[in-house]
Amino acid sequence: MENNTRTVALQAICSVVLEKKSLSAFVYPEEVSALTKSLVFGTIRFYHQLNDIVSGLLKHSLKKEDLDIHCLMLLGAYQILHSNVAAHASIFETVNVTNELDKPWAKKLVNAILREIDRQKSVLQKQIHYSHPTWLLKKIKQYYPNDFEQIFQQNNTQAPMTLRVHPDFHKQSLLAVAPQAQILDKAVNVYAIQDFDKGACFVQDASAQLAAPLLDPKNDDLILDACCAPGGKTTHLSELAPQSKIIALDNNPDRLKRVQENIDRFKIKNITLLQGKAQNQDWWDGKLFDKILLDAPCSATGVIRRHPDIKLLRKPKDISALVDLQKDILNNLWMLLKPGGTLLYATCSILKNENETQIAQFLQTHDEAIEEEITLDWGYKATHGKQQIPCYEFDGFYYAKLKKK
Repeated sequence: MENNTRTVALQAICSVVLEKKSLSAFVYPEEVSALTKSLVFGTIRFYHQLNDIVSGLLKHSLKKEDLDIHCLMLLGAYQILHSNVAAHASIFETVNVTNELDKPWAKKLVNAILREIDRQKSVLQKQIHYSHPTWLLKKIKQYYPNDFEQIFQQNNTQAPMTLRVHPDFHKQSLLAVAPQAQILDKAVNVYAIQDFDKGACFVQDASAQLAAPLLDPKNDDLILDACCAPGGKTTHLSELAPQSKIIALDNNPDRLKRVQENIDRFKIKNITLLQGKAQNQDWWDGKLFDKILLDAPCSATGVIRRHPDIKLLRKPKDISALVDLQKDILNNLWMLLKPGGTLLYATCSILKNENETQIAQFLQTHDEAIEEEITLDWGYKATHGKQQIPCYEFDGFYYAKLKKK
């Protein structure tokens, strides 16, 4: 079984590192242990550090068809440097995976490298390594000269599980700014939560829980939630204004199914789902909206602690493509907003070109747009909007509120 744990973990790690697939796309076997997942997340989270260490100890790099052995050594290195598994056990079990890979020749190599890492353990653990790709490291240091250490530290920590509790099942929240938020001491299976199937709560970070109250939905509003999947903010808007009419738009049919499941679980009646692209208008019936929530597609650099594979999969060129897409969506949706209406722009990014710079350019080209100040005691005031960097209670997030004259 132990071997199986590491074999499955290795498959997941290789799918990200070698096949450049998202971790959420990896299908684990039915009976997967918590240890397996923690080994996967940990190895991916510290990939850049582990890769530097292992590559530095190898005399020469491995052939392309043997890069799974390289990944296996990263998995072993993670266990020695960052996990509670006893070093001798993790080395023994990790070396044995070479049998399952049908590469008995690699036994000696894996064993030697991992034993060397174990010997150097105390020195290696004292070295500062932020474990981020160089381009992102530079960007974050440039944007946040005083806070980059906090950001890197949070990005390399497991985020807490946070619930949004339905007002009908309300418990006292610790966060004044997000009154429905409940941060759990440890992650649990959602189906074990009392009344989860009846819509008692939704798994949602406290930063994301601010979107609906910031938009301030009223019962007579026609509201658009653009890029709505998986439906956390959509269902929250409905909780706050159950008589309003909400159009939830997303271009991905599979993701829309998840929104539908959440609507069904909460037994919500005032949401209409539409499939379409937010940068086009072919889905629109011509009625102007009172309120628009644009949860823009973004680099997700504010939620790396939840999705460590972002550090491996995002590339600088992706960011410029996203900035262009955000601009197109923002310009398009602005035309669908009533005069006097409000558009809330949101991202889970901490990169300025997706956030305050994007809004600054929009305001320069739209005279009829005025920025409404966000006075929440959350994040800090950017040149436009408010920016939160990752901290224990909150994911990295950005909001800007725009009113149409």
